[in-house]
Amino acid sequence: MKNKDCYFCSNNINYIDYKNVDLLKKFISESGKILAGRTTGTCAKHQRKLKKAIKRARIMALLPFVARITR
Repeated sequence: MKNKDCYFCSNNINYIDYKNVDLLKKFISESGKILAGRTTGTCAKHQRKLKKAIKRARIMALLPFVARITR
C-alpha cells in the first residue's frame, strides 16, 4: 500500500469502522502486526483511528491477535 497520500483523506473517510475487516486487513502485516504510517502512507490522525479500530476488532474477535505463519 505504499502511497504518499493518506488512503482515508483521499477517499474522504472520516470514520474507520472496526467491523470493516477487509479494509483493516490492508493495514496489518502477514504476522498480524499493525503496519506503521510510514509504510502505509496514512496520516497521523487516521493512523491513530486505524490503531483503535484494529485493536477493537481484535477484542471483538473479528481479527486475530497473531496470525499463524506456516513454514
